[in-house]
Amino acid sequence: MDYLELEVKLDPKDPWSEILIAELSEAGYESFMETDFGILAYASMADIDQINPLKGTFLDKKSSFNGNCSWSIQIIPKQNWNESWEKAFHPVQVDDYLTILAPFHEKGNAKGLIVEIMPKMSFGTGHHQTTYLMARALFSFNPFPKTVLDMGTGTGILAIVAEKLGAEKIIAVDIEDWSVANTIENCERNNCHSIQAVCGDIDAINAEMQFDLILANINKNILKAHMSSYAKLLAPNGYLLLSGFFNTDIEEMTLLLTANNLSIIDVSEKENWVYLKCTKKLH
Repeated sequence: MDYLELEVKLDPKDPWSEILIAELSEAGYESFMETDFGILAYASMADIDQINPLKGTFLDKKSSFNGNCSWSIQIIPKQNWNESWEKAFHPVQVDDYLTILAPFHEKGNAKGLIVEIMPKMSFGTGHHQTTYLMARALFSFNPFPKTVLDMGTGTGILAIVAEKLGAEKIIAVDIEDWSVANTIENCERNNCHSIQAVCGDIDAINAEMQFDLILANINKNILKAHMSSYAKLLAPNGYLLLSGFFNTDIEEMTLLLTANNLSIIDVSEKENWVYLKCTKKLH
């Protein structure tokens, strides 16, 4: 079976590219790659309406997006499918600390810790600004926290880096079963043995547990809904790393953190996306 490549250009790109990826994954698309202007999406031709490849998405409904959009498709013969996907996926360098690459990449120019990721449909290749910020922040700990909760793990990239840096027990949670399967595969690929992948939401975590470090790279509305749970699950003197929102959201997030007895100790930005490092206040 031949494959279809859908290229979508969006202006503005953020946060719409992530929303589109989530919606296209439910419509039968199997793999994705973010570009400078939007996304590339791949699927078996048998699964996609070629007349309206955006069927069912917000771009099809025209209900919430007021920007500019253009799209095009091309047919990729089955024998060229892997080659096309590999050309679209580039290694990610996080300063000199970390190189995130796929199994088909050469490792000769890699710097720092090397993590192999086969992303498939999951989020978290390091290409997005928020994953980059969160991954970089993990290298700020010395010693590294022993127990970690990674919410919205996607490919498992942050959980894998955490184990490589010294975490001894990690629970990696995602609401999508295919993300959990991808996390397990990537853990095996990177010889990780301390990561438990769990399919579910915050209620999948035992409320009596305590974590030295909680990672949450999710959209703002989910972070807001989870914040009280994060505060309860965070051990005294533990750390909460948050991303998935813009610099215009900092004031709103600060008020919410304060209301949950959490304080911000570090802020970093990349192209208007923000990461916050927080800790629990001691009475």
